[in-house]
Amino acid sequence: MSARPPIRVLLADDHTLVRRGVRLILDGEPDLTVVAEAGDGAEAVAAARATGTDLAVLDVAMPRMTGLQAARELSRRLPELRILILTMYDNEQYFFEALKAGACGYVLKSVADRDLVEACRAAVRDEPFIYPGAERALVRSYLDRMEGGGGVPERPITEREEEILKLVAEGHTSKEIGEMLFISAKTVERHRANLLQKLGVRDRLELTRYAIRAGLIEP
Repeated sequence: MSARPPIRVLLADDHTLVRRGVRLILDGEPDLTVVAEAGDGAEAVAAARATGTDLAVLDVAMPRMTGLQAARELSRRLPELRILILTMYDNEQYFFEALKAGACGYVLKSVADRDLVEACRAAVRDEPFIYPGAERALVRSYLDRMEGGGGVPERPITEREEEILKLVAEGHTSKEIGEMLFISAKTVERHRANLLQKLGVRDRLELTRYAIRAGLIEP
């Protein structure tokens, strides 16, 4: 009986040193092999489609397209692909967003050496993985919200608005954003005005601060 081929992993993080460290962890296991790397979410989507990977490990905050945006795109395009979010953010909102985006696991970078290999194996078995210690807090928070008549927290902005917010915060002009997203600069300005109103902020600086808090860009 032949051994099963190793799980083919795509690793996406905009920090080369982080990718190098995570790759050492994964390549050290006989049943895991990193077959592709990406420095941002858009590269991750392209690499996953080109290499036929089994599992994508995505950082949250990356240039051009975040890990959550990439996860949503990959879930639509490659429904068989398993997705893990690897992040420094111990944040309930990101966790719920990751699940809604199609991820089956959420691993903190601070304990990646302990949890990541187990999370990868669980993901390929189609089992959810939550970092130890999070379950009690998440269940308690969920029950509190249900008792108060609430539910799972909703994103205040649409996917398109999130894309534009990220690019605005990265310093791109409306014309540049329009060219990247194949829409008019006027449409970009309309989305930007909607963002200011929805988020209750006044200018680009406050939009940038929100984008940092939301994990769309790094400070």
